[in-house]
Amino acid sequence: MSTFEFEAELAAEREYVASLYEKLDEERRKAEQELERNLRERTATSPQARWQQQASVDHLTTRIHALKVADSGLCFGRIDETDGETTYIGRIGLFDEENDYEPLVIDWRAPASRPFYCATVAKPEGLVRRRHFRSRGHEVVDFHDDVLDLNAAEGGGDADSALLAALNAPREGRMRDIVATIQAEQDEIIRLGHGGVVVIQGGPGTGKTAVALHRVAHLLYNHRDRLARRGVLVVGPNEGFLDYVGNVLPSLGETSVVFATTGMLMPGVVATREDGPDAKRVKGSLAMVDVVKAAVADRQELPDEPIPIELDHVDDLKVDAKLAERARQYTRDAGLLHNDAREVFHQHLVEGLVTRAVNQIGKGWLDKRDTVLRAELAADTTAALKGSDDVVRAVNRLWPFLTPQRLLADLFSDRARLAAAAPNLSEADRESLYREVGDAWTVSDAPLLDEAVEFLGVDHSAEKRAAREREEHVKYTKGVLQVLETDDEMDDETLRASDVVDAETLADRNEERDGRDIATRASADREWTYGHVVVDEAQELSEMDWRILMRRCPTKSMTIVGDLSQRQSAAGARTWGAMLDQYVPQRWMYRELTINYRTPSEIMEVASRVLAELDATLAMPESIRSNGIRPQARETNAAAVAETVAEAVRTSPEEGAAVVIVPEGMTLDLAEFGVDAPVLTPQASKGLEFDLVVVVEPHRILADPLHGAAELYVALTRATQRLVVVHSEPLPAVLDGLESAVAETR
Repeated sequence: MSTFEFEAELAAEREYVASLYEKLDEERRKAEQELERNLRERTATSPQARWQQQASVDHLTTRIHALKVADSGLCFGRIDETDGETTYIGRIGLFDEENDYEPLVIDWRAPASRPFYCATVAKPEGLVRRRHFRSRGHEVVDFHDDVLDLNAAEGGGDADSALLAALNAPREGRMRDIVATIQAEQDEIIRLGHGGVVVIQGGPGTGKTAVALHRVAHLLYNHRDRLARRGVLVVGPNEGFLDYVGNVLPSLGETSVVFATTGMLMPGVVATREDGPDAKRVKGSLAMVDVVKAAVADRQELPDEPIPIELDHVDDLKVDAKLAERARQYTRDAGLLHNDAREVFHQHLVEGLVTRAVNQIGKGWLDKRDTVLRAELAADTTAALKGSDDVVRAVNRLWPFLTPQRLLADLFSDRARLAAAAPNLSEADRESLYREVGDAWTVSDAPLLDEAVEFLGVDHSAEKRAAREREEHVKYTKGVLQVLETDDEMDDETLRASDVVDAETLADRNEERDGRDIATRASADREWTYGHVVVDEAQELSEMDWRILMRRCPTKSMTIVGDLSQRQSAAGARTWGAMLDQYVPQRWMYRELTINYRTPSEIMEVASRVLAELDATLAMPESIRSNGIRPQARETNAAAVAETVAEAVRTSPEEGAAVVIVPEGMTLDLAEFGVDAPVLTPQASKGLEFDLVVVVEPHRILADPLHGAAELYVALTRATQRLVVVHSEPLPAVLDGLESAVAETR
């Protein structure tokens, strides 16, 4: 399509979408006027008429809300069928009443919209093309076409040329809506059934993220009721990645997708800081389950010195270690979670104190055989001690209420507590867990905080309070219905209020409902379970990370995406079976993507040598692109690194996105040279792609003997067009090819 043709098409689409907004405004005005008329209506006197009026008000209120929501991104796509039919897809359906209710835009949930989400090049489902609109406010600012049936599409062409044209297009700040690069091996994965776990292994550029998101779109459409009700969780390696892909799934017209890193999976904590390698390895191991459990037990303390308890007529009542130990053992035997057991501990502590107090009070005059008097004295003493501030303080000291945050903050900032909770860890491993600021949360802490809930219990006080309030509300509405039915003129044939609405329903109507969408509610609720979970860069997840994810999805319906050759974390997966067999033995299937659509062969030739250094047995995906641009190296001195990097970005002929990838801990100020390209570490660049990639000081990236090769492999394979390496020290041996290429260009 020429520039002139594109501009003409864009103008036509703008005009059509503008007409849809006019129709939307008209529909909203009509609904608001009808709602106002209903609310002013005073002729409904019988219960039946009042019920009908209320039903109309409810319907109109819901309709107005839907029309308001649709105002944001009303129409986001179009499908062109082989028979010439064109259908627009949007967040709500609108129809032309004057033309036999011809659809102007159809709701994305309607059966007719299915091909928009499910068609691929391999299975076009009767479509010639799928068009995605990019809008700003009410205006269409751009569109992108997925050509699905090239033989039927105007201008003909072949699949490979269209695919390569799409792949060679400049990258944007956000991931494009999933385009027609879904080929046969990818399409088979997308259409797999929704049960169980699917592992998608693929090297750089194989499109595994696109396949995973397209699979979720397919599942959301075909299993909408279940997945929209429970939501979908998408877990990525960093916030930059989430922002990159975050505009894909919401284009479904729903807000049932939660995007998070593992550091965001514990409500109330957003952790972005990474631990050092040793701490990450220790925190990621299953040994931490026992450490957390022991840390909780360590807080169920015995007093070093007896705790005095003031009680009338008793001079020397105390909680000593013997009494506390007996109460603790009784409480532990009950098998309750720590916070739930506090009341039991309180009770046993009081019982022990009562026995001592009664013995002291009755010493010398109370016969042990006088059970009635002893019971009366014990009852009075129990009542006094239950309300004793001294006893409450003793309980708070010996069996404190603990949040996960308090438990772990106290543990990590106290070497003595670490020694008590982790006797089986080496001294060096315990020291790796210590930090002065206990609540300086890291990404690796999130699964530990979640694990702590398994031993501490969940605070249900808010839910209990809400249940009591609802019970009172239902009781009140029952009284209202009784008043409505005390009319003396009622006979057996008169419709009663209770015939059309019960107290529960009436209470529901008058309650303030939770208006938050699924994504907002799910991300704030630790007990929420999802209908499906997607994990990208899954090779980085630790054993503890997998525990928290498996809790979030009891049905174990998951799409897991990763590349074992790119593993950087010492706590990550070495094999998929090692991580998954303990949770879903015999219930996960493996699929591998072998074709690299993204990275030119010139760059992959360089990266292959780094991969061989990492592990000679790992297979390199086959790159189908060659752009004729050889990767370059630019040598400079240490003082001029930033200037050389800025020059590489500024003089690059690429029009798309550029990034600078530096070793961990290195900073570059490019602003003084007029360049605003992002500067990322290899870890932060995972899952992203850029037209131009400048890798800085590769010898420093390789300096990490455990993960340096994996990090350099990741850095090199982010480029879709051009790769430049800037160095102030001799290039590592694995990049010798770059050094000789530079010599040719001097």
